[in-house]
Amino acid sequence: MENTEPLEGKIALVAGATRGAGRAMAVELGRAGATVYATGRTTRDHMSEVGRSTETIEETAELVDAAAGTKGRGIAVPTDHLEPDQVRALVERIDREQGRLDILVNDLWGGDVHLDMGASEQPNMWEMDLAKGLRVLRLGIESHIVTSHCALPLLVRNPGGLLVEVTDGTEEFNRQYRKPFFYDLAKTTPIRMTHDLGEELKEYGCTAVCLTPGWLRSEAMLDSAFHVTEENWQDACEQAPHFAISESPTYIGRALAALAADPDVARWNGQSLSSGGLAQEYGFTDVDGSAPDAWRYLTEVDQSSGSADVTGYR
Repeated sequence: MENTEPLEGKIALVAGATRGAGRAMAVELGRAGATVYATGRTTRDHMSEVGRSTETIEETAELVDAAAGTKGRGIAVPTDHLEPDQVRALVERIDREQGRLDILVNDLWGGDVHLDMGASEQPNMWEMDLAKGLRVLRLGIESHIVTSHCALPLLVRNPGGLLVEVTDGTEEFNRQYRKPFFYDLAKTTPIRMTHDLGEELKEYGCTAVCLTPGWLRSEAMLDSAFHVTEENWQDACEQAPHFAISESPTYIGRALAALAADPDVARWNGQSLSSGGLAQEYGFTDVDGSAPDAWRYLTEVDQSSGSADVTGYR
């Protein structure tokens, strides 16, 4: 009989689990049986600079509990991952309560509010607001470094630990310039961090990977960018035809759960991986039963085209 809770007994920290990919990854880890510490800055009593009070880490923990059945559980811990003392306290709590850490997910971001990603033409680096640009780098890079620095000593205590850096774009796709400058730097750096930390972790029997979703139907993408819901998301294709290749957050959550349950996960050490690529490897699908491969689509289909054909790509 297939084990429906392959991560039973595993302890995970999803740093940046308030919404989007981080929330879905926390939920799917819990569904697979893991105990998941879900962290972020937006709680029911406090809203981060992202400005979305409707998604909180408490709600994420409740969703983990609802999905987890009898084995996994969600634990919400308010944490600003740019504050080393807060992260150290978080890791000390995990150590005190669980005595181990098996899965560390760095899904920390929140930089979109400092960038105008929807602009038809992006400014050059020297034309951008420097303070906002440096804040983007702190949110997208420094937070990952602080978290890894504090949590990896606990992760490497036991062989088999998994570090997952979450970014936007595969290593291949991100060889092109993802303008604006500060966004490009924030999203390419986790790929290099994975390479470097993979080298350091392998002597402890641990693994580092970089994981990206495709075109993610996050809460903000649905309600703010396109004014649709998950139920009628295809209506957004009238505004953006290539949105037809988009995927739900659950898809990357399933990708992570498959990785974490793979006894041979070390074969991926140091590599850049995507939800679509891993779906082909592990055989999972998105919530609608499809298996979108967004980065291959975006590479092979002319993005300047006004028409979209996802045949063979999902």
